[in-house]
Amino acid sequence: MTTPLLRFTDAARDRVVESLDVEGGDQLALRLEAERHGPATFDYQLSFVGLDEREDGDRVVDAGPFLVFVDAASAELVAGTSIGFVHTLQQVGFEYDNPNAGWGDPVADAVQAVIDGEINPKVGSHGGLVTLLRVEDGVAYLEMGGGCQGCGKAEVTLREGVEGLILERVPEVRRVVDTTDHEAGDQPYFAPGEGGESPLS
Repeated sequence: MTTPLLRFTDAARDRVVESLDVEGGDQLALRLEAERHGPATFDYQLSFVGLDEREDGDRVVDAGPFLVFVDAASAELVAGTSIGFVHTLQQVGFEYDNPNAGWGDPVADAVQAVIDGEINPKVGSHGGLVTLLRVEDGVAYLEMGGGCQGCGKAEVTLREGVEGLILERVPEVRRVVDTTDHEAGDQPYFAPGEGGESPLS
């Protein structure tokens, strides 16, 4: 049996339908775009487009109440993905169970889960992003981007938040190393020397 390109949970499907109703969506489709972010993770973008905006090479998924357009490059990245929707105190939004993601190493996968589930949702409130580059010999190498790159509170965020969470959740990791070129940051949430509170404080 051929594996479907995408699956939607009932909660995710209902959420899309609710949004379509608001947008007046009988002439709209959902477009899913994906791109690789770091060695083992992906960024996803959902948007509504007109039914007449289907492009050459798009894969079309019939999700029941709506159609989904997926460009060829994204289709390779999301094949077999299940899209859900969560609404909790800590997180609201779509989540993607993508069999193509992951490191193939249980320690790196565990660190990635902490970053995706606990760290990035919080640093994202400051426009930041933390990316796992690799795990070697008990050391997790990270890169900070967006509002975290060059931020005056980056060191606090790393040591008191990021590192603490990773060491607590993944005991196989002994140390966390920030490889970021902070001098190249052009949109820090706090300027160097500026007061403020880290999103992970």
